[in-house]
Amino acid sequence: MLSLDWLSKDGKLILSARIARAFAYGFLSIIIGIYLKLAGFSEIQIGIVLSATLVNSVIFTLLASFYADRIGRKKILIIYGILMGVSGAIFLATNNFVALIVAALIGTINVTGSETGAFLSIEQSVLPQTVNDAKKRTTAFAIYNTVGTLAMAAGVLLSGLPEFIGQAFGFGQIDSIKPLFLLYSVIAVAVTVIYFLLSKNIELRADPADKKEHPNTLSAESKKRIGKLSALFAVDSFAGGFVIQSIVSYWFFTRFGVDLPILAMIFSIAGVLTALSFLAATKIAGKIGLINTMVTTHIASNVLLILVAFAPIFPIALGLYLARMSISQMDVPTRQSYIVAIVNDKERTAAAGITNTSRNIAQAVSPSITGMIIQSLWLSAPFVIGGVLKIAYDIGLYVNFRKIKPAEETQ
Repeated sequence: MLSLDWLSKDGKLILSARIARAFAYGFLSIIIGIYLKLAGFSEIQIGIVLSATLVNSVIFTLLASFYADRIGRKKILIIYGILMGVSGAIFLATNNFVALIVAALIGTINVTGSETGAFLSIEQSVLPQTVNDAKKRTTAFAIYNTVGTLAMAAGVLLSGLPEFIGQAFGFGQIDSIKPLFLLYSVIAVAVTVIYFLLSKNIELRADPADKKEHPNTLSAESKKRIGKLSALFAVDSFAGGFVIQSIVSYWFFTRFGVDLPILAMIFSIAGVLTALSFLAATKIAGKIGLINTMVTTHIASNVLLILVAFAPIFPIALGLYLARMSISQMDVPTRQSYIVAIVNDKERTAAAGITNTSRNIAQAVSPSITGMIIQSLWLSAPFVIGGVLKIAYDIGLYVNFRKIKPAEETQ
């Protein structure tokens, strides 16, 4: 059994919040695009709503970057938890297009199939403080992402529930999906309660020598590093926005007529494969380094992503997609660990927030463009565009950061 004795109580609470939140993201990321289509919205309108959820991530991540260490990390997390519940309640109450955009903008709805929201930057900066052994940092991020992805995979399975609700109670397709929005809000309440239990130890550790400096101030060297990383991450996330889980779900639904229960099973299996890859990434990084692990696994996964677009039948498309998902996210814990390792402690919230903001801004644009591309060009074009751009990012990351190593890799 995996021992977490090296992780503090706050660290375990952060893991618990991630599990609950990711479970909710799991089923919502699958149903939301299909729900909007059933509600009568066009592909462009669906893309706008999905983009609005990503704009929310941008705004709230920026707020966390500049104010979490001043207002208090715990307070910000609690506020975000409350807004998560409000957004789910709005989706439950109405199908009005404007209201749904508002819900997407004020809440923390996640449609990508992976964590991109406002919670991430704060938790990413807190997690290293909950580890009593610096050598366990990458392991902590691997576990953080593993439990979240497994929870998301479990949540994805729940996206098949509407079909059974419809059969059991005679509900229409839209009414069968709505109970999941209620569940989303209930889970948000649970997440908020968990944040109330966090201690003051999660806050920025004050250093008397730094009293005249504002929290989150980056040194000149850190600004240069984080600036380059942010630009590269923006390319990666813009590319990723073409193939977020809601769009992939829509693609399988439209291209091959795959129904919700099968989609739920597909994305659940993909989630388990992804979760297992996080722990494998830690071992690989220990041998070849964080940057090398990020680049090699990512390039291979994006070759597979491009091939998905040309799959002539469902079994081939499924096989390629699952193969891709088994390695595509190995750069996540390694990336998170790398970011906090190349800046000092007081810069972590800003570094995490700035890099996540760049990712969220870029990704917020893609779904709307994807809607137009699908409607006017080719249903499978997003896979090709996303894959090519992601490979370009990998090359850029290696060229610029192969010589910048965390302290443990230079010893």
